[in-house]
Amino acid sequence: MAAAAITAAAAAGCPADSTEAYLFVYFTGNDMDQEQICFATGSDAYSFRAVNGGRPVLDSKAISSTGGMRDPHILRRHDGRGYLMVATDMVSANGWDSNRAMVLMRSDNLTDWTHSVVNIQKRYPGQANLKRVWAPQTIYDPEAGKYMIYWSMKHGDGPDIIYYAYANDDFTDLEGEPRPLFVPADGRSCIDGDIILKDGVYHLFYKTEGHGNGIKSATTRSLTSGNWVEQSDYKQQTEQAVEGSGIFKLNGSDKYILMYDVYMDGRYEFAETDDLVHFRKVERPVEMDFHPRHGTVLPVTAGELSRINNRWPAE
Repeated sequence: MAAAAITAAAAAGCPADSTEAYLFVYFTGNDMDQEQICFATGSDAYSFRAVNGGRPVLDSKAISSTGGMRDPHILRRHDGRGYLMVATDMVSANGWDSNRAMVLMRSDNLTDWTHSVVNIQKRYPGQANLKRVWAPQTIYDPEAGKYMIYWSMKHGDGPDIIYYAYANDDFTDLEGEPRPLFVPADGRSCIDGDIILKDGVYHLFYKTEGHGNGIKSATTRSLTSGNWVEQSDYKQQTEQAVEGSGIFKLNGSDKYILMYDVYMDGRYEFAETDDLVHFRKVERPVEMDFHPRHGTVLPVTAGELSRINNRWPAE
């Protein structure tokens, strides 16, 4: 099936009108006890409450190779048969250039997860000067008929570059060598990539790491063609440094929310858009009983929401 023929609902693996709430997957800070995956739920996109009393829903020490997991990204399978999640395998106290791995997870019910660790330096030859593996995310590529995992890597003194590789069928490993997915025309660092499909066009949002520390975007009709069209403007609606952007579509609406961590100010901010190009700050209060760092939001059905809340009741 051609990429242009995939609708947002089909890409999400469920009818567009069946989702009526939201699941926020996140971590909270730079201590090992905070580098854990947490869940929050909300009936609308502007108010979230942590489940499980704000405690982790997965044990990073039992799942990751470092004892910490950051930057979780969750995706509904395109066929509706389960969920995929990836995260940075990292403890920041070991240093920002200390990690080499990512964690791949899958679930049939959003509450029970299997996992595997992929260490890029051990998995592939020629990675001796690899310094870090950050912020993996997943998207279904209909041209390949596979799930693409994309993340940023830095080698030696070079820039952070967004790479990709396809996951194997059981989502436990990568197939083939990592290849560059996106390199800005200026050749400078980019991290925290987040891709969403709208009207046959893939929109990549990314952070300009170390130069501006803001969110820019680029578009393409084919994920691996290399034909990215960059936009020059920053998308965040603040002059402060931001990172960890996440984009999601509002239930029952043509609007999208771009969220990001205003990390120097200790707050999260939402901006909204109709076209994924022009953004405006959300003026209504965004309420959370927790402070998230880099995370993602998944629209969920009433049944999925009930399943999560029954497993991890709010306190």
